[in-house]
Amino acid sequence: MKKNRRDFIKIGSLAGLSALSGWPTESNGSPNPGNIPARPAGFNMSGYAAPALDKVRIGFVGLGNRGPGAVVRMSKIEGVEIAALCDLRPERISHVKERIKETPHDPAVYTGSEDAWKEMCEREDLDLIYIATPWYLHTPMAVYAMEQGKHAATEVPAAITLDECWQLVEVSEKTRKHCMMLENTCYDFFELLTLNLARQGYFGEIIHGEGAYIHDILEGNFSKTKYYDMWRLKQNMRNGSLYPTHGLGPVAQVMNINRGDRMDYLVSVSSRDFMMGKKAKALAAEDAFYQPFAGKNFRGNMNTTTIKTEQGRTILLQHDVTSPRPYSRLHTISGTDAYAQKYPLPGKISEGHEGWLSEEDMQILEDKYQPPIVKKIGELAKQIGGHGGMDFLMDWRMIDCLRNGIPLDMDVYDAAAWSSIGPLSEWSVANRSGAIDVPDFTRGAWKNNAPVDVELSKGGTTKILTA
Repeated sequence: MKKNRRDFIKIGSLAGLSALSGWPTESNGSPNPGNIPARPAGFNMSGYAAPALDKVRIGFVGLGNRGPGAVVRMSKIEGVEIAALCDLRPERISHVKERIKETPHDPAVYTGSEDAWKEMCEREDLDLIYIATPWYLHTPMAVYAMEQGKHAATEVPAAITLDECWQLVEVSEKTRKHCMMLENTCYDFFELLTLNLARQGYFGEIIHGEGAYIHDILEGNFSKTKYYDMWRLKQNMRNGSLYPTHGLGPVAQVMNINRGDRMDYLVSVSSRDFMMGKKAKALAAEDAFYQPFAGKNFRGNMNTTTIKTEQGRTILLQHDVTSPRPYSRLHTISGTDAYAQKYPLPGKISEGHEGWLSEEDMQILEDKYQPPIVKKIGELAKQIGGHGGMDFLMDWRMIDCLRNGIPLDMDVYDAAAWSSIGPLSEWSVANRSGAIDVPDFTRGAWKNNAPVDVELSKGGTTKILTA
């Protein structure tokens, strides 16, 4: 008997949560489950340039929160065809089609079945599947897309277990299809500046970095309408650094993670939950809808995870989505010659203990080291929007790379390594903050992989149709 979508999502959510109640991946008999026996190396996707595409034909799946904005942004980029839209709810597709009705795009529609996304992936006339669904569907959809000969781009995190991380890596290597995690913070303006400063040697040797996702979305997590079938609240029954990539991504690029260095091991600690359990209990007393969440264990308010790299650097990550604090991603880069910090805003830079550079000196520095991508389309990106323009920079850059046949800035090893912090931190929290190894998803190739460089010496030709 065919299950409806609501049952499908509930089963998927509960299965994921059941797997995550203890160690969330394969059992290998090791007291440190991150120390996975070596897997044979496949084709190295780092620095891989797929054949150039004159036109990038995209199928979008997931049109709830992030998906509609992505469709609208892509409609403004030359060489893109919005070929297909998929969501269980036909009204969401109608909403998105209304938003692009003044464009030349007339996408096919896939809806009404939990397998509709598979039908879309099986089309022969698609090049890229853009995934903006609940977290636990990211890996299954990306894997299936690549198996059907499509590149995959998925919202964060790309995976929620180590098994899923390895699936992404192995299928991408086998099919030679890109699997890019849509980590938009790597394209925020100050983060791009610090990456370029690091590439030019301004910081000296990189010693330490910090990143975070501190965002008070307590009310949103308990909203009946914001996240379909309460999927995000269910994910918060896991206890660890559940959303690490916003803070980690820009720091990892500065540190050449997977490209000259790699994350070696981590330790993680969580406070107890001071708020979510109380919120669930209070809501359940007034509304029977919330009864299934009353008495459940939710993640601690604050998770702090510390990572040591193979080259001796350290990374601090924090994750808090309930406390009444101002939004912050921290973004700290500490080197032997200089230091950068963003949050509180604006971003600041120091060359010594005397204090921050003056506004005038900051402007001189920005003018000298402004990344080429920002010089070319930064102002247009701000007009188009998406978290101040960084979403559009990310989408435009991905399309430009695919159309010019050049490597993407973020590859499948980044998707796997950055996402793996979630399940690894869960194990550490559950084991009195024990140290746990971070798998080497590159299987040694990190030693020779070239650093990522968001530049325009190759590519940079794709036009923006309209702001």
